Amino acid sequence: MKKRLIPVLAAALLGSGTLAARDEYREIARLASMNERVYGIRSMADGEHYTTLEGNEILRYSYAQEGPGERLLPRSCDVQTVSDYTFSPDERMILIASGRTPIYRHSYTTQYLLAADGVVRPILPEAEAPRDASFSPDGRLIAYSDRNDLYVYEIATKKTRRITDDGAWNSVINGTTDWVYEEEFGFTRAYAFSPDGKRLAYLRFDESQVPLMEMMRFDGKLYNEAYSFKYPKAGEKNSTLQLWVADLETGAKSRIDTGSETDQYIPRLGFTPDGRLWYYRLNRRQNTFEMVLCEPHGAQRVIYEERAQQYVERVDDGTVTFVDNDSFLVRQESHTGYMHLYLYSIRRGLLAQVTKGAWEVTGVVGTDGKRVWYLSTETSPLRRNLYSVRLDGKDKRRLTPGEGYYSIAPSRGMKYYISTFSNASTPNRVEICDSEGNVVRTLADSRALREELAARKVPVKEFFTFTTERGDTLNAYMIRPRDFDPSKRYPVLLTQYSGPGSQQVADRWSVDWEDALVEKGYVVVSADGRGTGFRGEKFKKQTYGRLGALEVEDQLSTARYMAAQPWVDADRIGIYGWSYGGFMAVSCALKGHGLFRMAIAVAPVTSWRYYDTIYTEIYNNLPQYNAAGYDDNSPINFARMLDDEKTRLLLIHGTADDNVHFQNTVELTRALNRYGKQYDMMVYPDQNHSMLPSDTYNVRQKMIDYTLEHL
Repeated sequence: MKKRLIPVLAAALLGSGTLAARDEYREIARLASMNERVYGIRSMADGEHYTTLEGNEILRYSYAQEGPGERLLPRSCDVQTVSDYTFSPDERMILIASGRTPIYRHSYTTQYLLAADGVVRPILPEAEAPRDASFSPDGRLIAYSDRNDLYVYEIATKKTRRITDDGAWNSVINGTTDWVYEEEFGFTRAYAFSPDGKRLAYLRFDESQVPLMEMMRFDGKLYNEAYSFKYPKAGEKNSTLQLWVADLETGAKSRIDTGSETDQYIPRLGFTPDGRLWYYRLNRRQNTFEMVLCEPHGAQRVIYEERAQQYVERVDDGTVTFVDNDSFLVRQESHTGYMHLYLYSIRRGLLAQVTKGAWEVTGVVGTDGKRVWYLSTETSPLRRNLYSVRLDGKDKRRLTPGEGYYSIAPSRGMKYYISTFSNASTPNRVEICDSEGNVVRTLADSRALREELAARKVPVKEFFTFTTERGDTLNAYMIRPRDFDPSKRYPVLLTQYSGPGSQQVADRWSVDWEDALVEKGYVVVSADGRGTGFRGEKFKKQTYGRLGALEVEDQLSTARYMAAQPWVDADRIGIYGWSYGGFMAVSCALKGHGLFRMAIAVAPVTSWRYYDTIYTEIYNNLPQYNAAGYDDNSPINFARMLDDEKTRLLLIHGTADDNVHFQNTVELTRALNRYGKQYDMMVYPDQNHSMLPSDTYNVRQKMIDYTLEHL
C-alpha cells in the first residue's frame, strides 16, 4: 500500500473518462497540466550531458551549456510510444520499451526495440510477453523475463538463451517478483548481473502454496470471468523464495544458501563493485534486517544488521549505497530514533555516523567517494532540502536556498544535478545546478501557471499546528476561500491519508479535487496524526499493533478543533480518504457519533485481515499473535455505530482493485445492512485501485458533486 494515492498526470487524465466530467474537475486537471516538469532524465556516463524523454523523442543536452537537444533516435524510426529507455554501458545503444500492457501497479509487458548505428529494430523475437529487460554491464547481453521465466538475448548473434524453464502462472516465478513484493517492496526486476556480465543472480518465487484470490472481471462480456492471482493476506502463506546464480558462460546454475528460515523476505539482491554477491534478508515480522555478503569461496557473512522492537523501516534501493569495494552507506533510524546516514566497512564494520540531529535524511542523492549528497528535513518536517557532507560527517553544506520541497536528479559523479522545487505558493521550478548548489540555468519555471494563480488570487495552503486533548501536537494545513470573511461560518472538509510513515502536510505545490470545493466556499483541512512520518521513530511507531486507534482519535480531534473555530459551521464538517485514508474516513464516520455530516471513503480497507502480508504485518504483527489489533478497529465490527441520520456515508470502489479488494467494501456493506444502516455507494466496474483505466475523472467529479450536495 502506498503512502498516498498520487493523482494521475493531468495529461493522462485528459484522455480518460472526459465525456462524463463536469467543469469543476476539468479545471483542476488543466491547472495540474500547467505545472511544468522534465521527464525521463538520465545522466550520461561523462557526467556532462543528460537526456530527457519529450513525447516519443529522446533528446541529449549539456548540463553546462544551453542549446537545443540533440535527437538520439533516427528521424526515420516510427516508435509509437516510448514508455521507458535505457542506454547500454558504452551508450552506443538504447533499449526502448515501446508501449505497455499493465499487469499490476508497477509491472507491465512491452515491446522492446534496440536503437543502434542509426537503426531502430524490434528484438526478442521469441518473446510472447517480455518485461523487465536490461543490458549486461559489458553490453553484450539483454536479460528479460517472459511468462515467469528468465532469458538472455545475445545482441551480436541475435540468439536467445533460456535461463530457467519451470516458470508457470500462479506457481513459479523466476527473475521477477510476485504481487506482494511488487506492491510493497516496490520493485519488479528480481535479477542482477555481476559487474563482469558473466553471472546472473535471480530470485525464484514458489507461490504454489499462496492462497488464490479471484477478482471478477466483467469487461462488457455476456459471461463474466474471474481473474485469479496469488495474494497472501495477513497471516497467510507467502511465496517460498530461493536465490540462484547462473553462470552465463557454462550454463551452470547454483542455489545460494539463504539460511534455514523459509518464511522470510529477500527484498533486494546485487553485486558489490568488485563482484561479490549480496542480498537483503528480512524476517517475517520485519523487525530484523540483515545484509549478507557472499564471498567467492562460498562463505557468507552479515555485513550489516539492524534490529527493532516493533519493526525496521521499509528497506529499498536507498537503504544501502556502495561507495567503493569496501565501504557503504546505510540509512537507518534505530540507533538514534531519527533516520540518518552511517558509513560502514565490509572489513571493519561501523566507521562513522555521517549525519545526526533531531531531523531525518529522506534520501541519498549520490556520492563521489569523498562526500555524500542527501535530502533531509533539517529545516522542517514539512520541507526537503539538499545537503552535502564529507563521509566522516564533517563540512556539511546546505545547497538549496528555497524554503519548500526539492527533488533531485544527479549527474554521474555528482558534478551537476537537476532540482525540481516547489512550495505551497510556488509551482515547479526546474534548474540545473553545479555540485556546490550554484544555478547554471533554468529549464522550466511554470510561469504561465504562476501568473494565472496570481491573477486569480487562488488561495494557498496555510500551515499551522494545534494540540489535541491528549497533548499531542499535530502538523496541519488549511485552504480558505479567497473571499474568506471571519464573521461568516464555513463548511469544512478534512482530507487525510494517515497511514504509517506517510505525510500529507508538506510545503509543496499541488492541486486536486478538493481545491474545487475551496472555489465553492469550503475550507479544506489536512492534519498528519500520530503514526505519520518524518517526526522521528517515536511519533511514527506509536500506532504499531493497533492500526486505526490513535489515528482515528487524531482526526476526530482535528474535527473538534475546527468546530471550535468561530468561523466554522460545526454542523457541516466532512472527511475524505482513499485506501488507508478510506479506512480512516469510514472509521471516523462510524466512531464520530454524528460529528461528521458527510464521509467519503474510496477503496477503503475495512479489515486488515483482508490486506497483504508485508504491509499489514510490519505495522500490526501477524493476526495469529495480535488478533485484537485486527478486530478491535475494523469498521466491519462497529458498523452498528453509524448514525445515518446525521452522517451521510459514500463508499466508492473499483471491482478490479487487485490491491484493496472489493471484498472490503462488500463485507462492510453486509455489516451495515445487518444493522439497517443507510449509505450511498458508487461502483466502478473493472477499475483498479487508482480507478484506471477509464474513471479517473468520474470518481473525482462524483466526490465534488456529493460534497456540494451533502455538506
